[in-house]
Amino acid sequence: MDPRNPPPVILDLDEKKRPELTVRGVIVGVVITLVFTAANVYFGLKAGLTFSTSIPAAVISMAILRNFKNATLQENNIVQTVASAAGTLSSIIFVLPGLIMIGWWTGFPFWVSFLICALGGILGVMYSIPLRRALVTNSDLPYPEGVACAEVLKVGSGGDKADAAEAEHSRAGLRAVLWGSIVAAGFFLIVKTQIFAEDVAETFRIGKRGAVSGYDFNLSFALLAIGHLCGLSVGIAMLIGATIGWGWLVPYYSALSGDTVTAVGTLAVTTWRTKVRFIGAGAIGVSAIWTLLKLIKPVVSGLAGAMAASRARKAGQADTLPITERDIPIGIVAIITLVCMLPIGWVLGSFANASGLGSHLWTLVIGGVFYVFLMSFFVSAVCGYMAGLIGSSNSPLSGIGILVVIGAALLLVFGVQPYVGPDATKALMAFALFTTAVIFNVAAIANNNLQDLKTGQLVDATPWKQQVALIIGVLAGAVVIPPVLNLVNQAYGFVGAPGAELRPNPLAAPQAGLISSLAQGVIAANIDWSLIRMGIYIGIGIIVLDAILAKTTKNMRVPPLAVGLGIYLPTASTLMIVVGTIVGWFFDRAADRTARPKATKDLGVLLASGLIVGESIIGVVVSAIVVFSGVAAPLALVGAGYETAGKIVGGIAFAAIAFILYRWVLGMASKRSA
Repeated sequence: MDPRNPPPVILDLDEKKRPELTVRGVIVGVVITLVFTAANVYFGLKAGLTFSTSIPAAVISMAILRNFKNATLQENNIVQTVASAAGTLSSIIFVLPGLIMIGWWTGFPFWVSFLICALGGILGVMYSIPLRRALVTNSDLPYPEGVACAEVLKVGSGGDKADAAEAEHSRAGLRAVLWGSIVAAGFFLIVKTQIFAEDVAETFRIGKRGAVSGYDFNLSFALLAIGHLCGLSVGIAMLIGATIGWGWLVPYYSALSGDTVTAVGTLAVTTWRTKVRFIGAGAIGVSAIWTLLKLIKPVVSGLAGAMAASRARKAGQADTLPITERDIPIGIVAIITLVCMLPIGWVLGSFANASGLGSHLWTLVIGGVFYVFLMSFFVSAVCGYMAGLIGSSNSPLSGIGILVVIGAALLLVFGVQPYVGPDATKALMAFALFTTAVIFNVAAIANNNLQDLKTGQLVDATPWKQQVALIIGVLAGAVVIPPVLNLVNQAYGFVGAPGAELRPNPLAAPQAGLISSLAQGVIAANIDWSLIRMGIYIGIGIIVLDAILAKTTKNMRVPPLAVGLGIYLPTASTLMIVVGTIVGWFFDRAADRTARPKATKDLGVLLASGLIVGESIIGVVVSAIVVFSGVAAPLALVGAGYETAGKIVGGIAFAAIAFILYRWVLGMASKRSA
């Protein structure tokens, strides 16, 4: 179907009256958002990771709303859409604590922090509206988490079926989701007792020159499931990236250092953090630019479709538009976008005045607003593409943050630094971080919004209602983030911040530390550009390889962004996804040999969805236990000395459980076919 010329669709009475964007749904979504955002902020500051809250929110919503007679699948979808802001808006913790670390702030002022989160989040929603048609409607991106969430909603909200076969399929799907959730949650809990290791990891020396390398298979059923949903080509690309990073770059740079004294594990991680990660950022950067160039045509087509829908509304033909093509009108999108730029300019100007850069106020405000406007759309497109590729939870937002802060710092170096004294260096660093924080929020919400809109497309939701729900979720999350940040700052502090050495257990906030050090490196002119340049060369090579494969093979591709992710992300985040893509490929081949291949593959998707559900929900619960107990590992039952046994027992148990689950699903499909 051409979205610019949609066929007339007459909506029946039930479709017009179905509950979707309801007061009760919004209230449930807001409450979930407040709780999940608080847990995500703490856990992200401690571990450098945040949870995707869409699927847990969908499960909680279905448990609550099933008590109402007229609750619908689409209403449950609105709840998870509102609550999904908790998993993404909390990503601001990857930038904002940097202002504490460089000693500019001592706390998080509520209104300034709220405006950064709210304005950036609303812009992310607005920018994703024209991108929806390019990256969701007219795209074959897998959107693993969006598909998983849709499957959970369909199974959990299924009512009367047309026939016995459909009813049995729904029951089988519900069993797959339920047992996948129980198993993943149970395994995660055992991991937190430390009876099972969290990962099977090893570092080792190579040769006599001091080269080191290693691997880390995170024993996470959620990562395994995401791999299943991503597909084999993404897994191969990520494996190529991980091989480049840990098979070549880490050994190469560790050998160059000549360090034979430092512990192997410490040297490997330090080499990856200080060298390889920047190379990965360069590869992501050039791949992102290439992706954006390829998106120009579908984005233009999406804008044309949005214009056509707007003309249909003005002509009084709104009811002829398919329900899945009804976005917030593009004219309103443009107005909201421009209106958001005014308070953004005011916030940037206030920050410039407070930082002693008032003599360059208009340069900073105009340049800052222009940079936010353009860079925000760029990162929205790139993050939306990456979310479609590997899911919003695994999309490397901190990699985008690296590119954004480098760009902001470079503009300040050339446009402002020559006209101020050396004592303004810290103020320039702070302004670069502050601008990056606004853009980072845009990227985070766009990264999540397109995943939600994919879910909406699959469950026949109304896009404009989802977009309104996302704005509500953004505002709810923006209210709770500043006080939670202040709470954890006062209780723990951040590693690298002034006075942090006096705190007993300061939080690592690793991404914020990296991004703030980059801002300092660019403005103080001590950043190693050769690393980013090498990443650009690697990215160009992968782009050329992918183009050759596209011309010479039918199905084999190497997505350049996925390779960049493999270099940039730790192997704890990538290798189990790779394993999941292989497991999913073997499962699909086995499904092809059954009597009903598609139905069997659907059960595999539902099992993967359940694995994500279980680990996500219990992850948020454990995060809350950590917050309220004040203990880093409150569930631990064993102590030091058990690590090796934990790896062996945990690794064997993980492999055995995964094998049993997939065999069970295949067996269930065979019985249904018989």
